[in-house]
Amino acid sequence: MTRTRIEGLLAAFPKLMNTGKQHTFVETESVRYVYQPMEKLYMVLITTKNSNILEDLETLRLFSRVIPEYCRALEENEISDHCFDLIFAFDEIVALGYRENVNLAQIRTFTEMDSHEEKVFRAVRETQEREAKAEMRRKAKELQQARRDAERRGTKAPGFGGFGSTALSGGTTAAMITDTIVETEKPKVTPTPTRPSGSNKALKLGAKGKEVDNFVDKLKSEGENIITSSVGKRSSEAATVFAPPVNTESVHMKIEEKISLTCGRDGGLQNMELHGMIMLRIQDEKFARIRIHVENEDKKGVQLQTHPNVDKKLFTTESLIGLKNPEKWRLQTTEESFIPLTINCWPSESGSGCDVNIEYELQEDSLELNDVVIAIPLPSGVGTPVIREIDGEYRHDSRRNLLEWCLPVIDAKNKSGSLEFSIAGQPNDFFPVRLSFLSKKNYCSIQVTKVTQVDGNTPVRFSTETTFLVDKYEIL
Repeated sequence: MTRTRIEGLLAAFPKLMNTGKQHTFVETESVRYVYQPMEKLYMVLITTKNSNILEDLETLRLFSRVIPEYCRALEENEISDHCFDLIFAFDEIVALGYRENVNLAQIRTFTEMDSHEEKVFRAVRETQEREAKAEMRRKAKELQQARRDAERRGTKAPGFGGFGSTALSGGTTAAMITDTIVETEKPKVTPTPTRPSGSNKALKLGAKGKEVDNFVDKLKSEGENIITSSVGKRSSEAATVFAPPVNTESVHMKIEEKISLTCGRDGGLQNMELHGMIMLRIQDEKFARIRIHVENEDKKGVQLQTHPNVDKKLFTTESLIGLKNPEKWRLQTTEESFIPLTINCWPSESGSGCDVNIEYELQEDSLELNDVVIAIPLPSGVGTPVIREIDGEYRHDSRRNLLEWCLPVIDAKNKSGSLEFSIAGQPNDFFPVRLSFLSKKNYCSIQVTKVTQVDGNTPVRFSTETTFLVDKYEIL
């Protein structure tokens, strides 16, 4: 049959149909049209007049059952979108003009072209990829440990060859200043709830971040009360998120530490500083002349430097802060094991983009880090990352192109974890990685154990609170 003949037969079918009659076929001198209404469409089978009409009706029903397998709706657009799928399925029903002895399940199997050998090949390849990634992580840990051992012995440390790490190799500085403030009792003001904004200047990834900041400034000018999110750089005001203890005494001390850390993805530490401060608040004039007993159990090599107004001899011999007036100290070290939390990030290119594996490990078992957020930048315009494996929870901020890995607590019982995800992009797209956390345990083991009056050495009731937070923590 020529194409012109087939088109002529199809064009004649609408004219031959008689509406209102219940027949499912119509005949001409040479052919028979067997058809079935399907909502607004018709399924039509054109046969010779000598064909067995009962077999033709059975074939027609099989054709009509195939269509819903590929089309969600019986509409012309949907049929056109899946035309090739339907042609391949119809070809399994009729070959060279004759009906094949097949059912719907067989048609589905034939068109899927499922291959057991292909499944085995894919499974073997995925297993090899997983083993390679596990071996890569193991080698990275071995190199990191070898580097630490080499630096302890004073020999040259081996290179990392591109692996990311937060190994400590720079100097650490800590400073502590105490100030005595005598003030009157002030009523406690309960802050009104505020609506958090997605903006954060420390997480700007280009011009887009500036637009977000401008939008927040506009909201503030209109009277909205805006606070920034917890990820990224935290200013000194971040310490105020810790509410003072309920039993605040007339003599109250707040121990605050801030860490600022920047290192390269290849493991080299560019800078690390730790600043500590004791803030003393006295709300009763009779306790204006006191001495603070400090217990220093720090084993990291803290060097104490007294403030000009502090009695240096008294502090050196008895660990007492007293007038002359208060004190500070600093810590410098090149010991890698002093870093509180290491983060390793391994982006590896794959056929569809990048597979990214991130691990953390707590180095200081005495610490308890709360509200930990590890923020990983993502390429723009590539959609949502596919999470393969995660310890904890995650948030995808599509506006700022960030994946935030959220961990409520990291402590000695939960000291390590990993995140693995896939997304389109290049390895450089996933840096810098930023970390934020809050802790009620300080990094340096320095605590106030007792407060006494200068006159008579009488013990004074006091209260303390401790805060350890992040000023900047980046892997570049």
